[in-house]
Amino acid sequence: MGSVGYARVSTPDQGADLQDTALKAAGCGLIFTDHGVSGSSASRPELDNMLDHLRDGDEVVVWKLDRVGRNTRNLLVLIDDLKHRGVQFRSVTEGISTTGPMGKAMLTVMSAFAQLERDQLA
Repeated sequence: MGSVGYARVSTPDQGADLQDTALKAAGCGLIFTDHGVSGSSASRPELDNMLDHLRDGDEVVVWKLDRVGRNTRNLLVLIDDLKHRGVQFRSVTEGISTTGPMGKAMLTVMSAFAQLERDQLA
């Protein structure tokens, strides 16, 4: 499949156009989008659908780290699952990729800040 995009909007009235445009520009031929789903929810229909379609050598691309999750633990579990499947992860806005050790470290730090933002909004 190659590069596969994942987009998420929290409320049904939000559009995913900005995310779709960025993901297409990043080389994603296929984009899975969850509408009206919280980032703190570990189970999301289109995320689950995307995970079912991934193969060794694929890359999951998101527009922004908080689109895939605002819970640090869930995000890191997902990234670890992708790693075991031979799938890379990249966040366009933050410029983070799991292809190297620095990207993996930055991903951990950024996911912690995404959870902090969520906790402050609650």
